[in-house]
Order: sequence, then C-alpha cells, then structure tokens
Amino acid sequence: MPEQSQPRQLLHLVFGGELADLDSIEFRDLRKLDIVGIYPNYAAAYAAWKAKAQQTVDNAHMRYFIVHLHRLLDPQMDRTAKR
Repeated sequence: MPEQSQPRQLLHLVFGGELADLDSIEFRDLRKLDIVGIYPNYAAAYAAWKAKAQQTVDNAHMRYFIVHLHRLLDPQMDRTAKR
C-alpha cells in the first residue's frame, strides 16, 4: 500500500487580550493575555479565533489574533505554502 502524504504542518498561534486603546495593538495587562493554543493549520486556528472572538463580543477592547508561526520559523516556507 502506498504511503499517504500528510498535509503540510503550518503552525498558527491564537491569542488575545484586552487592548489599552482601540486605535493600537497595545495590551492593557500582558499577564492577562489569553493563549488559546497552537494549531496545525489556518482553518483550525480560524475556528478557535472565531469562537473566542464571539465569546468576548460584549467587550469592545478584547481582541484575538492569529499569528502565522510557520512564517516566523521558516520565512522561505511562506513562498511555497498556502495558508
């Protein structure tokens, strides 16, 4: 039986916190950052980001972000990889 290739692992970090000001990306308290997790692809990270963002919709200062860790770990990968 031929070996099946696994999808390329493209790590993404989802995290968030309360912003000090709506016009910047400066967090009010770094000790209170919410590290949601690290995900193997953009689709999984997006689902986690969306769930956390919806949970905090009542707080206008709360923001969640997706960081493309694979781009930081291997900048060359970004040229050939799709999210």
